[in-house]
This record gives sequence, C-alpha cells and structure tokens, in this order.
Amino acid sequence: MNTPNKKSRPLFIFYILVAYIVVQFSWWMFSMFQLNNEISQLKTEVNLLKEESAAEIIAKGNEINEKLHKRWVMISGEGAFFIGLLLLGIYQVRKTFKKENELANQQKNFLLSVTHELKSPIASAKLQLQTLEKESLSRDKQLEIISNAISDTERLNTLVENILLAAKIDNSVFSINTENCNLSEYLTENLTKTIKSFNYKQKIVLDLDSEIFMLIDKTSFPSIILNLFENAVKYSPAESTITIGLKKLNSKIILSVKDEGIGISDEEKNSIFQKFYRIGSEETRKTKGTGLGLYIVNHIVTQHKGTITVKNNTPRGSIFEITFNN
Repeated sequence: MNTPNKKSRPLFIFYILVAYIVVQFSWWMFSMFQLNNEISQLKTEVNLLKEESAAEIIAKGNEINEKLHKRWVMISGEGAFFIGLLLLGIYQVRKTFKKENELANQQKNFLLSVTHELKSPIASAKLQLQTLEKESLSRDKQLEIISNAISDTERLNTLVENILLAAKIDNSVFSINTENCNLSEYLTENLTKTIKSFNYKQKIVLDLDSEIFMLIDKTSFPSIILNLFENAVKYSPAESTITIGLKKLNSKIILSVKDEGIGISDEEKNSIFQKFYRIGSEETRKTKGTGLGLYIVNHIVTQHKGTITVKNNTPRGSIFEITFNN
C-alpha cells in the first residue's frame, strides 16, 4: 500500500479528520432519531396505561406522531444546514491547502530556476574573460569572446531587472510616468537592440505601422517587448517565423507577437500570467525561465490601461495580442 509523501501528508490528515467529523455527525443524527422514536413509543405506552378511551388514545397518538415528525424535520433541517456549512468549509480549506501547496512548489521551482539562471551567465562570462586573459587570440576571436561576454551580462541584467520589478509589483511600489511618444519609432529602436542581444535561430519579421503615438512609460515599456520576444524565441523551433506587429484600429492600438512554437493549451491560458507559472510540467519542461516574464508583462500592460490576450496561431503557435485604448 502506498503511503502519502511529505507534500500530501497535511492534506491526507485533513481528509482523515473530515471523514471522522462526518461519521461522528452522522452517528449523532442517527442517535437523535432513535431517541425521538423511543420517547414517542414511551408516550404512547403511557397513554395506553391510563385506560383512556380509544378516541382519546388515537388523538394523543396522532399528536405524538405530529410532534415526532416536526422534530425529525427540525433535526434534518439543522443537520442539512450544518453539513452544508461543513462541506463549504471543507471545500475552502482544501482549496487553500491546494493553492498553498502549488505556490510552495512554484516558489521552490523559481528558486531552483533563478539559481541556475544566475550561475550560468556568471560562469560563462567568467570563462570568456579567463580565456582572454590567458590566451593570445586574434582580434576577431577577441571580439567574438567579448560579444559573448556582453550577451551573458545582458542576460544576467535582464534576469535581475525582472526580479526587482516583480518585487516592486508585489510590494505595490511600482508606478509609471507616461509621456507622449512615437511608438512606431520607439519600438523599432528597442526591438533592434533586443533582437541583437539574443542568440536566436528564427526568422524575425517586424510589421510596424508608422506614426503611431501613445502615452507610455519609457522605463518599463521595453520589458513588455523583451519578455514577449524572449518567450517566442524560447518556445519556437529554429527556422520558424516570429512576427511582431503594431497596428492602429480606430481608437485602439494593437501590439502583437506571433510565433510558430509549441502553443499554449486552453487550460493554461488563464494561468500563464500568474507569478512563477510556467507551461508544462516540471518533468517535461526543458526551457529556461523563472515564470516572472508574463506576470510582469500583464502588470505593465494593465498600468498602461491595456489588456493582453493569448490566441492560437494557425497552423501552430501562439499570438500574444495587447490592446491599448488610445
């Protein structure tokens, strides 16, 4: 027989206690019914011993049965109400248990991911610098190593910025200062920098309409593009196409990132913007990440009075579509 593991043990004990309470309460109700029946039977026997007339005995018997029925209704009603409250309480406690357990697992996975994500670029950058220090290399090779070290540093910087930004959001100290901006030019400039900082193997297509103006916070807005582009690269196969679009439709501005990757199931579409959440299971997940990117994106979009939705791409992949009311 399998024994509950450490993670499920509190929930297992909780179920045992719930079962005990239900059994005890059911026994109490049964005992109450039995007691009422015995009292009614004794009252009937007393009436018979009084040698009253048959009509009086029948009348008192009917009165006793009516009172017994009322007691049954009262006990059943109170029992049903108590059971209802008990089941509601059990549901809420179980829901809290499950949520806390999931959060604990997500936090554990986050710590493991962050540890790996921090160590990898640091170790890589250190190796690059040690190579430059110890070996006599050609100028081209030196430039290649320096470029790789810069890429590792930028990756580390992005991770630290995401962690700090998530901490600000959690502590309600994150705020934006907007200014009118040519979003078309701003995105072109930032996307050029973002794309250069990634080691990608996909085809990147920029489909940006010109002269679209919008109030944005120039400090936080790049995080939207960076995180969505990083996700598209991470979950898309080589030689596939990633399309970044910017359109204006009436009074709405639509920013989209379309990929041809693994896609997102309908069950997970409502969860991907939660902190620490990552698609797939921990056993099957192979891509790097901390589960903070989309959480940050969703919050920044909301601060800009926008909404973000996830759609299925055809024939495969996902479309992250952000709609701003201009």
